[in-house]
Amino acid sequence: MTRTQWAAVTAVVLALLFAGAATVVASAGPEPRAETGAGAAPAVDSADAGFARDMSVHHQQAVEMSFVVRDRTEDEEVRRLAYDIANTQANQRGMMLGWLDMWGLPKVVAGVEPMAWMGMPSHGSSHGPSHGSSHGSGQSGPLMPGMATAAQLDELRAASGKRAEIQYLRLMTEHHKGGVHMARGCVDACRPGVERDLAQGMVDAQQSEILLMADLLKKRGAKP
Repeated sequence: MTRTQWAAVTAVVLALLFAGAATVVASAGPEPRAETGAGAAPAVDSADAGFARDMSVHHQQAVEMSFVVRDRTEDEEVRRLAYDIANTQANQRGMMLGWLDMWGLPKVVAGVEPMAWMGMPSHGSSHGPSHGSSHGSGQSGPLMPGMATAAQLDELRAASGKRAEIQYLRLMTEHHKGGVHMARGCVDACRPGVERDLAQGMVDAQQSEILLMADLLKKRGAKP
């Protein structure tokens, strides 16, 4: 075979190789996005969307209670804890609402009960009835796990000093227990990615704060 014939054969082989490579790339499509953005947005009734909606409301009440107690006591330990909880949960709430916006999903879905994404109805507060609104929390009707009732929030607003500290620590302990329950539900059911990682972080942090609040209550001669 002449040098010219070899060159022609080589050109044909290279052309076929490049064509094959282009076909593989085209069929593979773009690389999937990582973390929460992977694939299509979650459905409106998915665990991912339900957790983001419900925990945003749950967090809003924790922020509200924390700001209330900071105005009702001069105790630095409790004020520092309240600031940390308010700051952390406000930031986390912003992230979850941002995900809903990114997914093009509503923040409130008419006719969908809280906790439906966990396959269970919402629980009432462990301190009171499981119905009635918690004004300022963004939720009416059945309360999610650990959430304070409107009457309990009014008690906290009316208290001061040590009484306000104890009331806050008790309410927030139950609130955290409910939050841990919900976050574990997301760890089990949400898609792998930043949302599930955030839920696991909530479990770890709130369990630690529950232990801290038990110590603070003990110092004040009170029990959870």
